[in-house]
Amino acid sequence: MPVVEFFSSNIGELLSYPLDANKRIFGLYIVGAILLALPVYWRLHTDKSLKSFGKFLLPAEIYLSRSAKHDYLLLVCNKLLKAVLFAPLLFTMVPVALGLSDILEKLFGSIQPLTENLTIVIAVFTVLLFILDDLTRFILHLVLHKIPFLWEFHKVHHSASVMTPFTIYRSHPVESYLYACRMALTQGIAVGIGYYLFGPNLKMFDVLGANVFVFLFNVFGSNLRHSHIWLSWGDKLENWFISPAQHQVHHSIAKEHRDTNLGSALAIWDRAYGSLIKASSVSELKIGVTGNPGHDTLMGIYLNPFKYSFRHFSKYFSFKNSPKLK
Repeated sequence: MPVVEFFSSNIGELLSYPLDANKRIFGLYIVGAILLALPVYWRLHTDKSLKSFGKFLLPAEIYLSRSAKHDYLLLVCNKLLKAVLFAPLLFTMVPVALGLSDILEKLFGSIQPLTENLTIVIAVFTVLLFILDDLTRFILHLVLHKIPFLWEFHKVHHSASVMTPFTIYRSHPVESYLYACRMALTQGIAVGIGYYLFGPNLKMFDVLGANVFVFLFNVFGSNLRHSHIWLSWGDKLENWFISPAQHQVHHSIAKEHRDTNLGSALAIWDRAYGSLIKASSVSELKIGVTGNPGHDTLMGIYLNPFKYSFRHFSKYFSFKNSPKLK
């Protein structure tokens, strides 16, 4: 593909994000975030003017900060890098789905579709896809936090000193690749199970092309998760769903908060693992990571995780006390 065509194609895709319901910054999701921010603003401010609300919603010191500018650059650069480096390396859900369906057939034998009722098939498959997607997100997120050399790559996301809806795109390409593989694996498992149980007529209940549950999650404040706006669902609801405030706690610079609230939409995984923290239990919050992660420049964001990750590996390979060879 010619260079000009490559750039125009990928930049065109980026510009279409606000029109794509599968992207976090889809216009309707942004509107949902603004509407949810209104009661927060109304409770905290005496000046109820539109200008005051605008300043509350988009403070210049956050959206024009160095950290936020890195988020904007990473959105563009990562899109181009993934197109060049990772697209040829990604596997798709098709071989996973076919392989799993064959394994299930060998283990349990061939069966007739459990039902031909399209409503039941759509409902079961939609729920299955959402549950598996949310669970595998939690598992990979946990792994990124608990394995030291992988944490160096995930630390890029946590090194944001301020958060905006664009912070979702603040990730190292290595992490992005792992999440892309996770998505293919998850979709393959869901389709493989669905195919075995219901046959080839699988459909998902979607809104504008997005899983209905993912759509609702995004409408109800997903963009406030990465923001300065503190929105809690309350203790009871936060037992089941991760609120924007709970995710902000996850981004806390305090080490006791770093490995908590790892879930995306559902809180049940954190509750089972013992990593759930309610927003009401946190009185002070500062965003970022301790020390100097080396993410002050774009090159540092891309290269330093490799350097620091190698240091973790080098601890396991020491040649200082190796015997002399004769």
